[in-house]
Amino acid sequence: MTTPPHVLVTGAGPGGLTLARVLQRHGIAVTVLEREADITTRDQGGTLDMQRDSGQVALASAGLLEEFLRVSRPEGQDMRMLAPDGSVLIDERAAPGELFNPEIDRGDLRALLLGSLAPGTVRWGTRLDRVEHRDDGGLDAVLAGPPDGTGPGTREHVTADLVVGADGARSRVRPLLSAATPSYTGVTFVELRVTPASFPGLEALVGRGGMTTRTAGRALFCQRLGDGSARVYAGFRRPPGWAAEHGLTTTAGVLDDPAAARAVLLTAFAGFAPELRELVVRSDDRIVERPLEMLPVGHRWDPVPGVTLIGDAAHLMSPFSGQGANSAMLDAADLAREVAATPHDLAGAVARYEATMFPRAEHNAAGAAQGLERFFSAEAAADPVAVFAEAMAEVGAAGAYGDAGGTGPAAARRTG
Repeated sequence: MTTPPHVLVTGAGPGGLTLARVLQRHGIAVTVLEREADITTRDQGGTLDMQRDSGQVALASAGLLEEFLRVSRPEGQDMRMLAPDGSVLIDERAAPGELFNPEIDRGDLRALLLGSLAPGTVRWGTRLDRVEHRDDGGLDAVLAGPPDGTGPGTREHVTADLVVGADGARSRVRPLLSAATPSYTGVTFVELRVTPASFPGLEALVGRGGMTTRTAGRALFCQRLGDGSARVYAGFRRPPGWAAEHGLTTTAGVLDDPAAARAVLLTAFAGFAPELRELVVRSDDRIVERPLEMLPVGHRWDPVPGVTLIGDAAHLMSPFSGQGANSAMLDAADLAREVAATPHDLAGAVARYEATMFPRAEHNAAGAAQGLERFFSAEAAADPVAVFAEAMAEVGAAGAYGDAGGTGPAAARRTG
């Protein structure tokens, strides 16, 4: 290859956008495909921490760290743990100037990254249909519009030298490399949203950052967002199909009857303090079922010319390592650095990236799996403070991969 390479990225989440930004800083041509019509198409979700040893490293590579620190929320690092009766077990507050893992709303992070890209980098309303290898060693990406038929791109061909799957759990690129598919972890979250207007006591209960409370097999997690609202996650250990089990129906994961869903949740948390149950009572009508899934720990693949994966497409794990967005962005920065180092040897660049990413992903995924098991264990419910202290000791001893699979309450506030 004598001409500069063109990199095609599928997915405009934090990982895909970070990859595009760092590549552009090095003068590498990049196009990002995103099936959503624009950034306002759907709810952008909750808050993310950006950890010093991973997400912040990627933001520095993107030249955006200082801007991130200006708009992030250090107070989002605060963490409260309550007993089911409402008594306070732990009330940790971030020290002034503490920037180990400040929080940012997912939508704000995405907007920060999008605003740093050259106009036209992201092709909205477009998804990858398939990738074809050409005889000359290049790739043809065949595009299609989103499933609802809107948007451009039906059967359009785009030439690329490297295709990177940054398209999450249901990646359309991963089958080119691996037959692995996500499996259910045994835990389902039900997501709700509460605002200060609907629950005036929200800040007193949750604090400025995150709050958790649990009993065996059940837990409530809360995260404050930049607008003062809170995302509430009711977590259960149970077989798949929580909604169907209770006669509830969903549309694209959203519960069709929010009143009936609240009634089921209130029954599940009947033994919790009234103020904790108020998080359910006062939630708005968008209630979402989110079964937690993961790819096999240690997921790897044999090299395929011109194709690789980053983030959840490569190593989907539970949120109990705090490494979802952080890992995706660090993957992106590493891959972009390798491509920039040898733009005319993409096979070598991808091989070096994967050699770094595979062991890091395995380490974090193992920690996430262990953390999930521990958090919903009888041991954790019986002595949550002791389990919290043990998890913090593990995080403090983390080595080359940053967070060594932080678990328990720490993970509830580090859901990056």
